[in-house]
Amino acid sequence: MKSMIKNTVCILFATFVISCNYLDVVPDNIPTLDDAFANRYTAEQYLATCYWGLPKAAGWDQNPAFLGSMEMIMNSNFRTSGGMRHALGEDNPTSPVINYWGSTATTIRSLYAGIRECNTFLDNIERVQDLKSDERDRMIAEVKTIKAWMHFYLITYYGPICPLKESTPINTSTTGIRVYREKIDDCFNYVLELLNEVIAIDALPDRITNRTTELGRFTQAVPYALKARVLTYWASDLFNGNTDYNSFKNHLGEPFFNQVKDVSRWTIAAEACKEAIEVCKANDIRLYQPSDYMQTKPMSDTTLLINTLRSAVSDQQNTNVELIYGNTSYPSGSNVQRHCLPRFEAGSAANATSRLAVPLHIVDLFYSSNGLPLEDDQSWSENDKYNNRFQTLRVGDESHRYVIQLGEITSQINFDRELRFYAALGFDRGKWYGNHYNNEPNNDAEAMFPMARYSEFSNRVANNEYNATGYWAKKLVNLNTRWRDANELTYLSFPYPDMRFADLLLLAAETINEATPGEDNAPANPEVYTYINMIRERAGLEGLVESYQKYAVADKKNKPATKGGMREIIRRERKVELSLEGQDYWDRKRWRTAHLELNRNIEGWNVTAEDTSPSAYYMPTTIYTQRFTLRDYFAPIPESDLVNNPQLVQNPGW
Repeated sequence: MKSMIKNTVCILFATFVISCNYLDVVPDNIPTLDDAFANRYTAEQYLATCYWGLPKAAGWDQNPAFLGSMEMIMNSNFRTSGGMRHALGEDNPTSPVINYWGSTATTIRSLYAGIRECNTFLDNIERVQDLKSDERDRMIAEVKTIKAWMHFYLITYYGPICPLKESTPINTSTTGIRVYREKIDDCFNYVLELLNEVIAIDALPDRITNRTTELGRFTQAVPYALKARVLTYWASDLFNGNTDYNSFKNHLGEPFFNQVKDVSRWTIAAEACKEAIEVCKANDIRLYQPSDYMQTKPMSDTTLLINTLRSAVSDQQNTNVELIYGNTSYPSGSNVQRHCLPRFEAGSAANATSRLAVPLHIVDLFYSSNGLPLEDDQSWSENDKYNNRFQTLRVGDESHRYVIQLGEITSQINFDRELRFYAALGFDRGKWYGNHYNNEPNNDAEAMFPMARYSEFSNRVANNEYNATGYWAKKLVNLNTRWRDANELTYLSFPYPDMRFADLLLLAAETINEATPGEDNAPANPEVYTYINMIRERAGLEGLVESYQKYAVADKKNKPATKGGMREIIRRERKVELSLEGQDYWDRKRWRTAHLELNRNIEGWNVTAEDTSPSAYYMPTTIYTQRFTLRDYFAPIPESDLVNNPQLVQNPGW
C-alpha cells in the first residue's frame, strides 16, 4: 500500500498541467488502508488513484491503437519504439511491447492492478464517516465505471480474461491467484452488469459544475456511452460467432468464443446507442459547431469550419461540448503535439520534432469536396484524375487559397477535398492557420504553410527529427499551442478523446444498419441516414443520398440504398471522422477485417530526396511493410504470468 501511494505521487503530478485539482496527488503520509479511508479528503485521493489506472490514450508507447493500424507512423530512427513495434507485428509473449496484463512500469501499468484498487475502494468506502450519502454513491458509481472500463479494455486487447469481481491478494496481474480465463460472453456480461448497476443508482452528475476541482470525473453520460460501445463490440464479428477460434478452449474443453452468431445483439446495441445519445443531448453534449469556436479574428467560412473541426478533437475539456470523456491524468500535451507540428520559419526552435507522420493511405481515405470517396466520385474518374492522383502536380489557385498557397506547386491529391481533410492534415504548401505568433492574419488566405522539400525549413531539423511522409497530424494540435517567438513553443494540453459524440452517432448508425432485417441487398433503414447526415452536415457536406445521386459514378449512385452499401459507407465514415484518434485499430479488429486490410506497404512522399524539385519530392515511396496475421487480433499473455499461473491459456498463435 505504501509503495503504491509513493508511485502515484509522481505520476499524478501531470494533472496539474490542466488544472484538474480533483485528480490530485496522493499524500505520502497515508501508510495504511485505515488512513486511506479515514476521511473524505483521503478517500478522494484514493479515488484519484483509481482514475489514474485507466489506460493512457495519448501516447504511442502506452496506447496500442495510437499507431496500431498505422494511421500515423514514426520515421526509421524511432521504429524500435513500443508503438511502432506493435504496429509492425513485432510483439512477443516473452517481453510484450505494450503490456496491460501484468506490467509494473510507471507509464503502462497492469489493469488488473487498477481493478484491485477499485475493489479495495469499494470494500472500504463505507468506512468513511464524513461522507454524505450522495457523495458516497457518486464515488461508488465512478469506481464501478472505472472497473467496467478496465475489464472491457482487457477484453478488447486480450480476448477472454479473468474478471476480478472481488478483492484478491495484492499482485500486479493474475499471478499468485489461480484463476481461469472465462468465456468471452461471460466477460462481456460482467462488464454490462457493472454498468447497469451504475446506471440504475443514477448517482453521477449531469455535468461538471465545479471546473476548478472536479474536471476529469465521470458524468452521467459516460456509463451510457460506454455501455453502447461495449454492446456494439459484443455484437461485432470478432466477438460474435467467431469460428476462427473454434479450437481455442477453456479448462473445461469448451470454446472461449460462442460459435453461432447472435444477430439480436445488434438490436440491443442500437437501443443502447440511442439511449446514450439522448442522455448526452439532455446534458448538452453534442457536436461541436462553428458557433462554439472562439474566433478572435475575422476569417473565411472555410477557415472557421476547419478550426471548428480541429477543436472538436483538441479543444480543452471545459469548452469542448463534444467530449464525453477524455483522460485528464495523461493529457495530450508536448508528449504528442510537438511531434505533430511542422516548423513555420527558418531558424525556429527544434521543439517541433515532426516525428509523427500520416501515410498516403490515410490521405487517400478522405472524401472529395463532393462528399464521396474519390473512387466513387464522377469528377475524379474523368480524364484519369483518380488513377493519376499521386503522380499529377498542380498549382495552387484562387479557389483553394484558404487551404493551399496561391501559386505554389503541390500534389493533385491535396486539391478538391472535403474540409475534414484540411482540418486533419498539414502538408507541403498547405495552409495551416494558427499555432504561431505571426499566423492569425486578418486575411486568412495569408496564413502560413509548411515548406517541406529538401533544405526547406519544414523538411528536417536534424537527421533523426523529421516527418517521414510529408503529412502532419494537424487535428492533434490544439489551436492555442503556439510559438510565442521563433524559439519558444508553449503547449495547451487537452484530454485525448476516449469518447466523443461523433463516435457515438456513428455507432448508432452502424448498429441500426446491422440490426436491419435481411441480407446485404436488403433496403437500408432510413433512420441510419439521420445519424450519418448529422456528421456530414457539421463537416459542410450535403446529405448522403443526395450526394451519391448528384456526384457518384453510375454504378455507385444507389450505394446508400442497401444494407451492404451502408455498411461500407458507415465504416468509411468512421475512418474519416475518427481518423488519427486510435479508433480505427479497434474497429478493424472487431469487424474482423484487420488481417485483410493491414498487410500492405506504408507509403509517403520522398521526403529524404536531396533534390529541391517538386517532382523529386512528390514521389510515393515505401517506408514500412505492415504485417497483421490472425494471431494479432489479441495480444499475447506475458509468459511470466503463464509460468506463475499454469491455469492460464495462451492466446492462439503465440
